[in-house]
Amino acid sequence: MLNETVLLESKALRATVASRTEALDKVKALSLLPDGMHVTTAMVAAYFAVTVKTLESVVEDHREELGDSGYHVLTGSRLTLFKGACGIQSRSKALAPFPRRAVLNVAMLLRDSETARQVRTYLLDAEYIARTQPVDNFVPTAPEPLDDRIDRRITHILGKSVVPMFNALIECSGEQRKELISLRDDVQRIERKLVQHDVRLVRLERVQGQRGLAGVMASIDGMNWREFEEHVAQLLRRDGCTDVEIHGGSGDRGADISGRTADGRRFVVQCKHWAPYRSVWSGEMQKFVGTKTLHQADVAVYAATCPFSPESLAIAAQAGVTAVHRGLLETWSAGATLEVLR
Repeated sequence: MLNETVLLESKALRATVASRTEALDKVKALSLLPDGMHVTTAMVAAYFAVTVKTLESVVEDHREELGDSGYHVLTGSRLTLFKGACGIQSRSKALAPFPRRAVLNVAMLLRDSETARQVRTYLLDAEYIARTQPVDNFVPTAPEPLDDRIDRRITHILGKSVVPMFNALIECSGEQRKELISLRDDVQRIERKLVQHDVRLVRLERVQGQRGLAGVMASIDGMNWREFEEHVAQLLRRDGCTDVEIHGGSGDRGADISGRTADGRRFVVQCKHWAPYRSVWSGEMQKFVGTKTLHQADVAVYAATCPFSPESLAIAAQAGVTAVHRGLLETWSAGATLEVLR
């Protein structure tokens, strides 16, 4: 298994795990803006416990790569729409919000952040498990070529032993310092070459049909409202809920799905399959609060394929309703369990 520092050095390796945004919440809860998809520079800096200046330096050094991850400067009408959706009062003429994918990209670039280090470790651990975990329909294959096994072993030794040894020698050396630094650089170049080779192996070894997180929301957006309700019901069953029943129609009394959590609490769910540019407004949230009371539910979940307005989020927080916005829906659909269902 690779050391987490290889992600700092290899852009190619970062690209192979760029869609694994669930790693962020596995390490530490990431607070999002009301649109459920973005965070500000200050919020990213707080998440990684670094200064804004440090974060801006990373952005400046890797702007093109972060741009590929969705980081862009908003101006004009796009900025106006974004501020309206997120309830931002700033008069700034430009703003560069980070989507979750760009935040993950930052985690793979920040050296001096313990949170970033934990995210990198989680990514490589998850990748290792995905590559080594047996599947039910396993088909015997030829043993891994000896050359490939040697490459993997050398990469491990270089990262865990040789480079740290050179670092220690350099610290206590005198006249030989330049020679040692040169040797260390040569070893690190070899290590990077082996990592690139391992990346190619990882791509070839991935199980066919395994769907990445990046395609989850595209699949959900392609559903109709009935299919979306069934999708949410399946997620509830997956997370241990029982007596899951889809109602829908005029007689549902405001609850699209009802049932009981794994520990026996009664829940109701409202599902809204709306376009991403729409929002769930305060009046719609107030109606669902009444539904929760009518059904005497212990747990209430409002799942939507669009953002929630700031006012509706405030009402949800006050009434104990879990608002599942696009970002949270994406993570939930990819395998994470809703905290309220635990």
